Amino acid sequence: MAKVLPTEDLEQILTEAREVFSALRDARLFITGGSGFFGYWLLESLLHANRKLSLNVRATLLTRDANAFRLRAPQITNDAAITLLEGDVKSFEFPGEPHTHIIHGATDSGGKQSLQPHLALAESILDGTRRTLQFAIATGARRFLYVSSGAVYGRDVTAVSHIPETLSSAPDPLQLVSSHDEAKRMAEQLCIAYAEGTTLQPIIARCFSFIGPHLPLDTHFAIGNFIGAAITGRPIEIRGDGTPYRSWLYMSDLAEWLWTLLVNGQSHRAYNVGSDEDYSISAAAKLVAQILRPNGKGGLALPINIHGVAEPAALANRYVPSIERAGREMQLKVRVPLPEAIRRTARWHGFPADEGRL
Repeated sequence: MAKVLPTEDLEQILTEAREVFSALRDARLFITGGSGFFGYWLLESLLHANRKLSLNVRATLLTRDANAFRLRAPQITNDAAITLLEGDVKSFEFPGEPHTHIIHGATDSGGKQSLQPHLALAESILDGTRRTLQFAIATGARRFLYVSSGAVYGRDVTAVSHIPETLSSAPDPLQLVSSHDEAKRMAEQLCIAYAEGTTLQPIIARCFSFIGPHLPLDTHFAIGNFIGAAITGRPIEIRGDGTPYRSWLYMSDLAEWLWTLLVNGQSHRAYNVGSDEDYSISAAAKLVAQILRPNGKGGLALPINIHGVAEPAALANRYVPSIERAGREMQLKVRVPLPEAIRRTARWHGFPADEGRL
């Protein structure tokens, strides 16, 4: 059984997105990817708002294995507002009831591409998006939020410190490792193409990197690995040279942003979703160690082992968004800074994070 999300986080989302949730009164949502990292946050925050504001919102969740999801997340699946639809995102049967809003968030993250053939990963993203768009049009939905990725800009950006939505860089389509990133780009194009001549209003959320409860602590997510090491008292391992710059948005902010984009985002427009507070990988590792294993407070500071060697003349790789567009158009901003996000994530895992402030 999954742990429920912290009440303080759900209340923060409700406080900041109250008007957005109110605009969903009596809506019927169709959501793919509801059993993933983003899905838990979207669904628990929606159900929290539904109860608090008496919204009469209902949601249909597409899942590969309904029984498994019921066992993992009864706090979601036992709610009367939720209907589970079992099926594959590439071929699911359309539910008969009309739906007003679609959130298409089902996809494997780029770090999982080594677990399946590159072609299968790309086809899953494209065929799943195509099928969901077909359902959106068939059911008469107006608002369609596609959860895309900042990887559509490419993963070797050095020309700018913060990537704007207007940056014309892209992944190299001739590299197999670009399968995920190129498929996300093409899926964005499918959203625009399918909407042509219809009333469908696609909004694109280009998501970067995130932190919070439900983030795996033992996979390809750097900040998750750092927190996992700190919780268990192991040295923090950095496989590269520690110089790339990244940023991490806390998940309560992500939920607020995605709900706001669904309701208020401009149709046929892309928005970066993430934090603009940038840290080098090595600096982020040091921050985790300082917060969770500080000297003189419950243990020794963790060793940080950097396995790569930096090239002195090389430009720093940056995967950090500009969030000026979302701030200007919808007043969205980073509400939980990274040090507090680290503390909240560790506390959710039962680790007594230091309450001091850096």
